[in-house]
Amino acid sequence: MRFSPSAFLALVAFAALTADGVLAKKKADEDVADAENRVAILGKDNFTETVEGGSKATLVKFYAPWCTHCKAMAPEFVAAAAELKDDNVRLAEVDCTAEAELCQEHGVQGYPTLKVFRESGTGEYRGGRKASDFVAYMKKQLLPDVTLLKADDIETFKDSDKVVVVAHFASEDDDGYKQYKKVAGELRDSTVFGATFDKKVAKKVDIKKAPSVTVFQQFDDGRVDFAEDEFTQDALTSFVKDNSIPLLNELGPENFMSYIESGKPLAYLFVTSDDERKELGDKLRPVAKKYKGKINFVFIDANQFGEHASTLNLKQEWPAFAIQEPVNQFKYPFSQDKEIEGDAIEEFVQDYIEGKLEPSIKSEPIPESNDEDVKVVVADNFDGIVMDKKKDVLIEFYAPWCGHCKKLAPIYEKVAAKYSGLGDKIVIAKMDATANDIP
Repeated sequence: MRFSPSAFLALVAFAALTADGVLAKKKADEDVADAENRVAILGKDNFTETVEGGSKATLVKFYAPWCTHCKAMAPEFVAAAAELKDDNVRLAEVDCTAEAELCQEHGVQGYPTLKVFRESGTGEYRGGRKASDFVAYMKKQLLPDVTLLKADDIETFKDSDKVVVVAHFASEDDDGYKQYKKVAGELRDSTVFGATFDKKVAKKVDIKKAPSVTVFQQFDDGRVDFAEDEFTQDALTSFVKDNSIPLLNELGPENFMSYIESGKPLAYLFVTSDDERKELGDKLRPVAKKYKGKINFVFIDANQFGEHASTLNLKQEWPAFAIQEPVNQFKYPFSQDKEIEGDAIEEFVQDYIEGKLEPSIKSEPIPESNDEDVKVVVADNFDGIVMDKKKDVLIEFYAPWCGHCKKLAPIYEKVAAKYSGLGDKIVIAKMDATANDIP
C-alpha cells in the first residue's frame, strides 16, 4: 500500500536541466498521459458497456479521491494499464464520491476495492498492489482454468510463473481430472494450471506416471509431487495451497489477507535486516518444513510493520516471534527473554501443536471504581460484565486515536445517562480495543 513515483519525477526534473531536457520531459509527460488515458473512467452511464464489452477481463478500482491508500496505488495502476495495452485486458476506475449508488450496487465497503469482471462472472481481486502484480494477475484471467499442454510448450509453461501446477491423467474422463478441473476453477486467480493426457509430453518435465499432479515452484525445493492415492477436490486443494507459498515467506499488505483467509495459524518472525533474516531463516527453516501444512511461517519487516507486534502482545524489541490463530485471534508470543534458536522455537511450536500453551490475553487493570454511566470493560472483567445473562449489554470497542470514536463519545454518554436508572437490566459499556484482547 506504499508506492511513489518520486524516482521517475526526479529523473524527469534532471532531464529538464539539460539542453535536450525539454523534449525529454515532453515525451515523458505524453507517455504518462497516454498511460492514464488507458485507465477508463467509469460511471453509471458507461459501466456495464465497458465491463461487458470489448475486453475479456476488466479490473475495476473503486476509490475515493481523499483515500491515502488509493493515492499511493494510483501510479502502479496506471503503469499496469500501460503494460497491458496490447492484451485483451482493461483497467478502469470508479470515483465513489461521485458514483455512490454504483459503488453501493457493487458492495463497496472500503477504499480501494478492486474487482475483476470476466465473461464468466465477477470476483474480488486478490493480488498485490504493484504494477507487476496487477499485470500478472490479469494475464491469468485470459487463460482457461486448465491449459492443455503439448510437447513444444510444456517446459516453457512450467516455468511461466512462480507457481505452476501440471497434471497428467489418462484421459479427460478420469475422475481425478474432473476433480482437478474443479480445483483449477477455484484457484485460477492465484495459480496457473495445466494438464496433459500424453505420457510422452509428461516425461519432458519428468512426470512418469498417470494420474499425477505436480507443483513447480520458483522457490524451496523447485517441485513437489502429490503423494496421496485419492485425487479428491479437498486433498488437491490443500496440496496446491500448501505448496504455493515458500516455507518462510515475506508478509506484507498484498498477501496478509490470503494468510488470514487460509484459517491456518500464522507464525511471525520479526526481523530488522537482511542479515538477520538470513541467520534466523536458516535456523527456522527446518521447523517450518516439519510443520508445513499445519502452520504458515512468515518474515515480517519490523522497520515497517513493528507496530503489529503489539497486537501479538510482543514488545517492540527485535527479533521477536509469535503464533496467532486467525479465526479466534488467540496469540502465543515467544518469550522475549529467550534467544530465538531453532531448538527453542521447535519446542515452542510443538507445545503449541499439542495444546500445552495458554493464549496470551492483554488487559488493562480492572478499574478500582466503575460508577460512571458508561462502564469500563477490560479483558479481565469482560465475562463478568458483557456476558452477564441477566442483563442486556451494549458495548463500544474503540481506539483512543479514532476520530469517529471521539465524535461518538458525547452521544454515547447521553445514551448511557438515559438508561442509568436501569442498571439492573441494561448496561452501556466501552472497551479500549487497542489495550485489551477479547477473551
